[in-house]
Amino acid sequence: MDTTDTTETRAWLGIDTGGTFTDFVLFDGQSLRIHKVLSTPRAPEQAILKGIQEMGLSTAGLQVVHGSTVATNAVLERKGVRTLYIANRGLGDVLTIGRQARRELYQLQPPRQLPPVPRDYCVEVNARMGADGEHVSELTAQDRESLLEAIRVLQPEAVAINLLFSFIDDGDERAIESWLPDELFVSRSSQVLPEYREYERGIATWLNAWIGPLVAGYLERLNAALSPAPVAVMQSSAGTVSAAKAGEKAVHLLLSGPAGGLMGARFIGQQTQQAQLLTFDMGGTSTDVALVDGDIGLTSEGYIGPWPVAVPMVDMHTIGAGGGSIASIDSGGLLQVGPESAGAMPGPACYGQGGELPTVTDANLVLGRLRPNAFLGGAMSLDVEAAAVAVKTIADQLQLGLEEAAHGIITLANEHMAQALRVISVQRGIDPRPYRLVSFGGAGGLHVCALAEALGMSHALVPVHAGVLSALGMLAAPRSRQLSRTLTGVLADFSEAVVTQKLQALAASGTQELVAEGIAVADVETDFSLDLRYRGQSYTLNLPWQGLGATASAFHVVHEQRYGHRLDAAVELVNLRCRLQSSPPQIQLPEIAN
Repeated sequence: MDTTDTTETRAWLGIDTGGTFTDFVLFDGQSLRIHKVLSTPRAPEQAILKGIQEMGLSTAGLQVVHGSTVATNAVLERKGVRTLYIANRGLGDVLTIGRQARRELYQLQPPRQLPPVPRDYCVEVNARMGADGEHVSELTAQDRESLLEAIRVLQPEAVAINLLFSFIDDGDERAIESWLPDELFVSRSSQVLPEYREYERGIATWLNAWIGPLVAGYLERLNAALSPAPVAVMQSSAGTVSAAKAGEKAVHLLLSGPAGGLMGARFIGQQTQQAQLLTFDMGGTSTDVALVDGDIGLTSEGYIGPWPVAVPMVDMHTIGAGGGSIASIDSGGLLQVGPESAGAMPGPACYGQGGELPTVTDANLVLGRLRPNAFLGGAMSLDVEAAAVAVKTIADQLQLGLEEAAHGIITLANEHMAQALRVISVQRGIDPRPYRLVSFGGAGGLHVCALAEALGMSHALVPVHAGVLSALGMLAAPRSRQLSRTLTGVLADFSEAVVTQKLQALAASGTQELVAEGIAVADVETDFSLDLRYRGQSYTLNLPWQGLGATASAFHVVHEQRYGHRLDAAVELVNLRCRLQSSPPQIQLPEIAN
């Protein structure tokens, strides 16, 4: 059983590992301390241990909440482990075929996407279940022999099992798991995402297996290095989970760091009594934007790289524009900024670590918007001359002065970020002008006013310690679980008692997990919701559960708000959802005056 450490907690430490910097926020019950070190992407735990050492901390009496990029980087860099994919007979190519939708809709010759799983690593079994939960065909001894032979020949490190209708009955998936050697990392679709749509369920299950051993290994090393401090990890859904449990469900960590930023922004909004926020998190490598309307919005239609990720995650939009984004001239002679980044090593030219390419940070330094001797609180000096040399390469190609070129780099970066903010507001029918723009991330304060002006917003919030707000938000995040299960049919045909009973079953399962992590049952808060659609539609809207009649009525209203119309059609239930979280941590962070 996974339980929390019994040592009395004397301090809480939030750690956010970014692409360029690793941020630390320590709360000792009375005051905050912040710290930053350069990230070590190849071994993220090295930067964490270095930061803790520089802060002079002992792990005894410490409670750590960590936002990790290990899962995200493994997916984006395609550095997962050898993974065997098990499917029903005839469905081994589902992940390769994918969906008809194209990410680049107007690309006449779209690049061929590499299949997630090589065909040699797909094993098909005879078991088949119908939509009614009845077996059409059973697992056989030959299935077992073929699977074990494939494992012997291919030597996979992980196995993903995705069978049709496993969300109705997971018996076949469990049976297959029992055949597998103990040393393999196993990911079952009925455990990772017990919902309909075999492609999305299969991608989530495969991703979880593909990166699971890497994430689990990293968290095991981190846990050992920080012992006896208990370590919790930020999930994509803006709640935390114990490090031991996080290693089992790596696919839930893909937006770990950005979720901490949204928790921090919501906390700032609560302190300033501002419920309507547009958040703008500009770091060294990328920029994340989101809309917070009282609570943090979640989506199950997110993407990571080219793949849909149907597990709950914060609803945000990410672009490759950060302080380290590289400026260049394309083949048509036009200025471009990003998505390539200088990262932590070598970093912008002004870091003096061997980087020679011009970045947004270099342009800000050339324009005098950064104090070269006050970077990282004075712990790092910036090389103005190196920044000027780098930006001059752009100026010469465009036949502009040095400051004109730097201003052009900043203007283009701002436009990329303003467009991202429009995606999550204007393009969804939301007027951004009544909202407050909350800026955080190491580079956010340099650009927030220009972005607010571009969107016609009259107010912007720049929190104290905005550069470490993601780490700060992790301290305010509750332990949580997001559970779901597919249940399809016309909503009015269900009895309220049946829906309530199935929701309560989800809650019981999630509560059991939280109790195993040391959370008292009395401290667990539960919220239920349903995924609904009109009959004939393919995608859903999520509505809070208020009983059959009230939920159906609310669906009509929300559908009209979102799409401008309502239909005279039956409302269908698709998925049940349950969110459980512990009571907010008893940590009183310093208030920020209005």
